Amino acid sequence: MSFYTALLSMTILLILGGCKRKPPPSHMPLQPVDVFTLQPQMVDIHTQLPGRTNAIEIAHIRPQVTGIIQKRFFIEGSDVKAGQQLYQIDPSRYQAAYQSAEGQLLQAKALERTAHAKVIRYRTLIQDHAISKQDLDDAIATEKQDQGKILSAKGQIKKAEVDLTYTRVPAPISGRIGRTLVTVGSLVTANQNNDLAVITRLDPIYVDVNMPIVTLFRLRREVASGRIHPRPDGKVPVTLTMDDGAHYKETGALALSEVNVNTSTSTVVVRAIMPNPQKTLLPGMYVHAQLDEGTIPQAMLVPLEAVSRNTHGDPQVWVVLPNNTVALRKIQVGQIINNHWLVTDGLKFGERIVIHGIQKISPGVKVSPHNITPQHPPFHTMPSPQNKQ
Repeated sequence: MSFYTALLSMTILLILGGCKRKPPPSHMPLQPVDVFTLQPQMVDIHTQLPGRTNAIEIAHIRPQVTGIIQKRFFIEGSDVKAGQQLYQIDPSRYQAAYQSAEGQLLQAKALERTAHAKVIRYRTLIQDHAISKQDLDDAIATEKQDQGKILSAKGQIKKAEVDLTYTRVPAPISGRIGRTLVTVGSLVTANQNNDLAVITRLDPIYVDVNMPIVTLFRLRREVASGRIHPRPDGKVPVTLTMDDGAHYKETGALALSEVNVNTSTSTVVVRAIMPNPQKTLLPGMYVHAQLDEGTIPQAMLVPLEAVSRNTHGDPQVWVVLPNNTVALRKIQVGQIINNHWLVTDGLKFGERIVIHGIQKISPGVKVSPHNITPQHPPFHTMPSPQNKQ
């Protein structure tokens, strides 16, 4: 078979095969997509931040007099009351000093009475010119000196009384006392640097968290604009999650925020006060604090899977227009709430957002939308207002 004959045969076969193909359809079927209609929803706004617990009060027990520890009156790790005696320091030397001061006071009073009587006699004798005026002046001066000795003796009694009281080492605050750092028989000195024990008040307890300054400013702006409605009492409730994931059952309240910003982290310390009746929280623990900022009565929420990012990192969604064509819309988002983005700009209530089928659509393409709603909506849905076109 020649080359031209073979080429002719192949051409005829291709023509016959093309005649057997089915003609293309007159129109392509519409791309089905699942859409979510935006409706206003009432949501509670929370901010979760890591934090540490700190004691409200800590007392370092140190002696104010020198002596030997004679007794200990507390059980290590127990709760003590303010004023409760903790230690007894040997009081003998301070008891002796107190008694000596009392004796000096009695002597000073006796001398003062004698001097006073002498002054009275000299006042009579000077009228009869039996003594000189110098003698009277000397008698008066002696009386004044003896009165000064009385005051000095009273001061010594007061000092000895205070020192004697200091031998009974009391608890300055109520709280839980730790281990004793000295034993009976130990010599302690006044104003020493070492503690005898440490008392920590555990109920209530502070929780300090580092809040980004931008978050604090955002919260203040949204409250001032009325977008977030705070609690009627103005308090910000705070709940805790422990480091192991367990939820702390008590609810505290925000107490204050620092006025100085940490220049290295751009954060401010926010302090909450937490009830701690069971002494579950201990100082220095790592916790996760949730601050209940308030309520947004008409929030716009979009499922996470409906939001993508463009090449610049800006969030965007596919919107189904009234004629069932799709358009790509850039939006602004805030925080994530229950697997939803909180949308702050770019959308309107009543618009339809594509959730599933995003990969097979392009701008201007007509689609077949199928409305879906969450089976367990976590928010309070409100009636949708009429959108102005």
